[in-house]
Amino acid sequence: MTGRLRALIVEDMANHRRQTRTAPKVAQQSRLEILETFENPHPDRDYVIETVCPEFTSLCPKTGQPDFGTLTISYVPDRLCFELKSLKLYLQTYRNEGAFYEDVTNRILDDLVAATLPRSMKITAAFTPRGGIRTNVYVEYSLPLKS
Repeated sequence: MTGRLRALIVEDMANHRRQTRTAPKVAQQSRLEILETFENPHPDRDYVIETVCPEFTSLCPKTGQPDFGTLTISYVPDRLCFELKSLKLYLQTYRNEGAFYEDVTNRILDDLVAATLPRSMKITAAFTPRGGIRTNVYVEYSLPLKS
């Protein structure tokens, strides 16, 4: 491989990483529209729905390498529940986006809360080890107390 060809490949890789570091605002707005909901069949009762998503993927914003993790979403619904196929499609939108673990986990919580308005919700994001380091991110939401 010539020095010129190598330089072109390195430049192309750097451009790709720059493009995938942050999603455009339009993509973030349409991402929430992917989530579908349905009426809670038992809104008079507090009960927990736990959904485990073992194949979550995003990109490291520093290296462009894929990050893999398991998301566990637990929530007490109020009037709405999220539909699982739409959740799967929603989560897949992160596959080509560069995002830190902490940011992506909080953004997912914000979107799911906006879509369903639950009584409470917790997300645990358990990412696979990278460089011998494993990271878990825990985020929570609960309805504000009425005064």
